[in-house]
Amino acid sequence: MNRRIITTGDGSKTIHLEEWDEQYHSKHGAIQEAYHVFIKNGLFELETENVAILEIGFGTGLNALITYSEAEKISKSIRYTGVEAYPVVPEEWGQMGYVSQLEGQNLQKVFEQLHTSKWETPTPIGERFLLLKQQKYFKDVSETNLFNLIYFDAFGARVQPELWTEQIFGQMFRALKKGGILVTYSAKGSVRRAMQSVGFVVERLPGPPGKREMLRARKPIE
Repeated sequence: MNRRIITTGDGSKTIHLEEWDEQYHSKHGAIQEAYHVFIKNGLFELETENVAILEIGFGTGLNALITYSEAEKISKSIRYTGVEAYPVVPEEWGQMGYVSQLEGQNLQKVFEQLHTSKWETPTPIGERFLLLKQQKYFKDVSETNLFNLIYFDAFGARVQPELWTEQIFGQMFRALKKGGILVTYSAKGSVRRAMQSVGFVVERLPGPPGKREMLRARKPIE
């Protein structure tokens, strides 16, 4: 599949898949979307100081980088598991340039470590961030009652509807601890209904630039 680097609406870059007319991040602003969906409405919603995160779609490493940066500012310790079937290659992630647009200490080194760390091997990055990258399909996620937060950042249902099904969201529900949350940029009615059907309590929230709404799903405490 032909892939090219494009600049999004906020000046940050992403990867565009031409055959699908699909991007790794919003064409309206990659960094803006990451902050709004995953940090503001995800990470900042959790009161616990020790947070276990599962990212569905590690991709360019942008969400992991911003999570590292923001967790440092608010003194949270992160155990971050990123799942990706088709890792981005150095020729691609090396062109992203995210660090120049973010505030934080040693972020270029951190970004490189995110990508060069070994797959399937827990790797400390800084003092409070433990990264585990898993190269596998999303349907193979099998953890139970392990995560506080899921970043669901798969390609859209228009091009990969099999990633937005009751089966997949059932696996996400089982992977979360009670009271845990899942956030995604999608607001499709079929996605919301699939989440609800497996037990999630789902709310619509204002979306990032270019999208009217997004979804946040919670696993009930009882």
